[in-house]
Amino acid sequence: MAKHKVFLSFYHHDDEKYRRKFEEKFGHLMVIKSVHPGDIDPENSSEYIKRLIRDGYIEDASVVVVLVGPKTKCRKHVDWEISAGLNKKVGGYSGLMGILLPAFPLTRENKYNGSDLPERLRTNVDSGYAKLYSWDSITASGGGLVQALDAAFGRRISAADKIVNASIPQRQRNSCE
Repeated sequence: MAKHKVFLSFYHHDDEKYRRKFEEKFGHLMVIKSVHPGDIDPENSSEYIKRLIRDGYIEDASVVVVLVGPKTKCRKHVDWEISAGLNKKVGGYSGLMGILLPAFPLTRENKYNGSDLPERLRTNVDSGYAKLYSWDSITASGGGLVQALDAAFGRRISAADKIVNASIPQRQRNSCE
């Protein structure tokens, strides 16, 4: 079985423990890449950082997985990572999926509010290109994750016309800090 090359996007401060758990539990099922704290000097220009993310991490990713916590929507680097994955010029499109972490705010009906998602992820969920999953449903069994990755990978071709990327301006700064 060929392993997916997965880029794991997350809000590094609050969601680091979930990134580690994800890699520990599923690292044998895929090749995982992500930008870890300290990998990229934040003093570099935004354009240089975008190029590093695009060329050094996402260019060969088959799927971008976004670990979505309560502050993920506020992080410019998460937006840049999703944007790079949805850029056909960067090694072809990557599949896209989000995993709602346990701390992600849900309504009383156990539903998410779209305004709590990163805009680029939300827009692609709304268009039908990306899918969202709960942390519990993905971590309950590795098979669920593999099926979700395969589906996201397949949508790169079957739903490429539903990708929304260029019409959304990239975030220029972080908020919620």
